[in-house]
Amino acid sequence: MQENSYPRPQLRRTSWVSLDGAWRFAFDPDLRQRVPADVKEWPLQIQVPFAPECERSGIGDQGFHRACWYEREFELAPEWVRDRRRVLLHFGAVDYHARVWVNGMKVAEHEGGHTPFHADITFALKSSGPQRVTVWAEDDPHDLEKPRGKQDWRLEPHAIWYPRTTGIWQSVWLESVPSTYLSNLRWTANVERWEIACSAFTAGLQREGLQLAIKLSCGDRVLADDIYIVVGSEVHRRIGLSDPGIDDYRNELLWCPERPTLIDADVKLVCDGEVLDEVKSYTALRTIGVQREKILLNGRPYTMRLVLDQGYWPESLMTAPSEDALKRDVELAKAMGFNGVRKHQKLEDPRYLYWADKLGLLVFGEMPSAYRFTTKSIKRLLKEWVEAVERDMSHPCIVIWVPFNESWGVPDLNTHSAPRDAVAAFYHLTKTL
Repeated sequence: MQENSYPRPQLRRTSWVSLDGAWRFAFDPDLRQRVPADVKEWPLQIQVPFAPECERSGIGDQGFHRACWYEREFELAPEWVRDRRRVLLHFGAVDYHARVWVNGMKVAEHEGGHTPFHADITFALKSSGPQRVTVWAEDDPHDLEKPRGKQDWRLEPHAIWYPRTTGIWQSVWLESVPSTYLSNLRWTANVERWEIACSAFTAGLQREGLQLAIKLSCGDRVLADDIYIVVGSEVHRRIGLSDPGIDDYRNELLWCPERPTLIDADVKLVCDGEVLDEVKSYTALRTIGVQREKILLNGRPYTMRLVLDQGYWPESLMTAPSEDALKRDVELAKAMGFNGVRKHQKLEDPRYLYWADKLGLLVFGEMPSAYRFTTKSIKRLLKEWVEAVERDMSHPCIVIWVPFNESWGVPDLNTHSAPRDAVAAFYHLTKTL
C-alpha cells in the first residue's frame, strides 16, 4: 500500500479494498427509475471516482443531468468470510443525494455532496460469489439552495464558476472490521500543558471490559504508552507528555510548516487481553490563536503567506487526477514560497490534508456555499458543515474554518438580521464543535 493511498489517513486499517475503477453507468434524466431493478440498460462505463462531467471519467458530458446510476460487482476477501468479519462500505463524497443498494437491498442514504458516509453491509452480503453494489445519485443542476461551491448552474461555465460535479467524486472502498471496532478518533493538542487529548469511539456489538491502548511515538522515541478503560462506547483522555523544559527539544516536537513533526499513534481496542481491533493514526503538537492583529502559531506571532486554491484540475475537475497529484499540489505551493492555502469553496480530499500535515502547509477549511438564503439552504449547510468539521478537526494543517465565503448565501447582511444571525450561529457552532 502506498503511503498516501488509504482514503481515510487518520484512521487506517490493513484490511481494506478500493472499489475505484470501472463501473457501469447510466443517466436518469427523468427520475423514473426508483430502484436498481428499474435500470434495464447500462449504456456507459465510468471510471470512479471521476465525475461524468470530466474527461478522466471516460464520459466527459457537461450537459444538465438530474440523476445517474452506478453499478459494479466485487468479491469478498476469503479471510473476511473465514473470520466472519463485518464489512463496511465507504464513500468519500457523492454529489448530492445518494442511495446505495447491495445485492438489491438498500443499505444507505445520504444527503450532502462533500462529506463522507458509510454503511455496514454485512446483512446484505451473499455467502459466496460476486456481490453487487448499485448507487443512485441525484444532483439537480438548477438547485441554488444546496451547498455547491464553484459549480455553475448555467450550461456553460461563466465568470468565476466551473463545470458541475455530479455523483461519485471521491474514493469508494470496502473495509473489514470485527464485531466491536473503533469507529472514530479525535485528537486535540495543548502546547501550554504539553499534552494531547484523545477521544475514541467504538461501534458494533457492545462488550464489557473494553480497554483502549494508545502508543504515541515520534520516530524511534516513545512519547506515551498507556491503557484506558472504555466507558460505554467512548474514551476521553488527556495524555500528558514529558516536558523537556528545553526550547530546542520542545521546538523539535512542535508542528509548523517549516518543521512539520507528526506524532504516530498506534491504537488498539482490547478485551480480556485479546486485541479486537487495531488502527494507525497520527497527530501533532500545534496550537493556533489570535492576539490583536497577529496570528499566533504555537504561541508565537506567525506571518501567513497564502494562496487561494480552487482545487480544480482541467482534466478531472474536483477530483485529483492521481494520488501523486495531491502531494504535488502541496509541494508546488511550498516551492512557490507559500506556507498555506485557503481551499476556496471546496472540502478537499482527506489525502490532500494528509500531505499538508506531513509536508507542512497551513490549510483553511471552507464550506462550499449555497446561493440562496432559505430555511432549507441553512438546514442543508448546517448538516454538512457539522460533518465537515468532524471529518477534518484532527488535522494539524487545518488552522482556520470558513463556514461562509463573503456574503455568498447570506445576502443583505447590512439590512436584514436573519443572515447575520446565521453567520453568528455558525461561528458559535464551529467553536462548540
